[in-house]
This record gives sequence, structure tokens and C-alpha cells, in this order.
Amino acid sequence: MYTRKNQRDLTRTEKRRLVDAILKIKRSGRYDDFVVMHREYYVMDTENRSRPAHMTPSFFPWHRRYLLEFERALQAVDPGVSVPYWDWTQDRSTTSSLWAEDFLGGNGRAGDRRVMTGPFAYDAGNWKVGTGITDQNWLTRNFGRPGRDPVSLPTVDDVAQALKDPVYDTGPWNSVSTEGFRNRIEGWGIHRVRPVANHNRVHQWVGGPMAGAASPEDPVFWLHHSFIDLLWDRWRKAHPKSAYVPGRKPDAPGRERRHVFGLDDPMPPWNVTPRALLDHGKVYRYA
Repeated sequence: MYTRKNQRDLTRTEKRRLVDAILKIKRSGRYDDFVVMHREYYVMDTENRSRPAHMTPSFFPWHRRYLLEFERALQAVDPGVSVPYWDWTQDRSTTSSLWAEDFLGGNGRAGDRRVMTGPFAYDAGNWKVGTGITDQNWLTRNFGRPGRDPVSLPTVDDVAQALKDPVYDTGPWNSVSTEGFRNRIEGWGIHRVRPVANHNRVHQWVGGPMAGAASPEDPVFWLHHSFIDLLWDRWRKAHPKSAYVPGRKPDAPGRERRHVFGLDDPMPPWNVTPRALLDHGKVYRYA
């Protein structure tokens, strides 16, 4: 069993080893495979196909397995590496050590939002954005989306409100579910009920590829989702009698029955069920 640490607690050596492992799987082409996979399974609830990854109860287990697969790819390069988490309720500054020159690099420059600092800057020669992501080859960011439509990072209170909900998810099991922990954290905006929240708001705050289906193109994606996974862990401990729902596909015929994954329904592309991913205690823990 290994430990996932808060990114602010990483030593300089741990940061370097993580960055080096990411760059090595990028050079091998394996990193781009992960981006393609996320794009493939980023299915909107308006589409007529199964959606295991987003706008669905399986949001948490699907991303847990996805993160584990990425972590295993890193550990094939360096067995001592794990994916740290970014607690964006605490590390909220654009000058946080997360964005330092020796870690993830900083914000995009004015104008084209091109990231110019850190190991993932295009000019460093290590990071070329995959084909079909943007019209440019470089990584972009737009912290806080300043201008007419700014966005702030979620707060401690935002997360606390989601963690209080004792129900995992509710019908119609998609982006318009107004109750339930899953959508309170995933954060799809409900008209006249709540704005875009938590997970989704962080993606918007970073900007660039993080604001769309190709979000893993920015390595901060993994640290963000490590924290999302930790929040699921905290919710389960706070509500030990609350189960993953639906336990089986919805009874009512129609779109949601075909597209939603129950507790024992195998999720693509790994053919693994949500039930198999409820407990991570034998694999990793959070510091």
C-alpha cells in the first residue's frame, strides 16, 4: 500500500520524481492515450449512449479506476511515485507552490494564455498538446477567467455542504439531479437552484484544456481528481450506512436505464463494476 500526499507537503525530490515520470510517459505516447480515453468517455447526458464517466452516479468509481491506471503507468517508470492531491479549498492562490517553476508551472500569459513557465511549457521542449485539442501545440491556462465572466475556486463551505448530504445520488441520475452528494461535488449547474460548483468550477478556474473533455492534457487534472477521490472517501466515512445508488439500473424504461451504471454493472473500458471500486484501502491511503 502506498500514500497519496497533499501536494503542498511534497519534498523537492518528490516533485521532481513526479514530474520526471509524467514527462517519460508523455514521451512514450502513453500520456496521450489517457487524454484520448477521457475524451471518449466524456459523454453528455443529451447523447444517446452510455455515460460511465460524467453526469452519472459512476462519476466517482470511474475516475478512481482511471486515476489508478494513470498511477500504475507512472509507477512503471518510478515505483516510488504516487499522485498527490490538490486541496483547492486551501491552496487557492495563483502563486501557490503548485504553480511554481519546479512543479506544474504557472498561468498562461496575457493574450493567447500560453503557459510559459515550468516543465510543461511548450518552449521547454517537453509538452506538445495532442492533435485535435486546440489549434496550437502548447498548453494554455486562464486562472480565474478574469474579465466579464470571472470564476472563483470552491470554498471549504462549498465542500462541507456537499459532504453533509447523506444520499449518494438521486434520479434522474444525470446533470440535473438537484440532490445527492455526487452532483453536489461533480457540480453541474442547476437552473435557479445552484451555480456550477466544486469539481466543475475548478476545471473552469484553471481554464485551457481543463475546461473541456480533454482536461487531462493539463497535468493538474490528476491532482484535482486525487482530491475528488479523497472527498468521496470522506463522504463514505461520514455516512457509513449510505450506499452507492442506483443498486441496479433504473427500473423505468428509457434513456437513463440504458445509460446509467448500477452497482454491479461493468464500466468500460475496464469491465469493472462500481462495487469493486468502493474500497481502496488495500491499495493506497491519503495522508
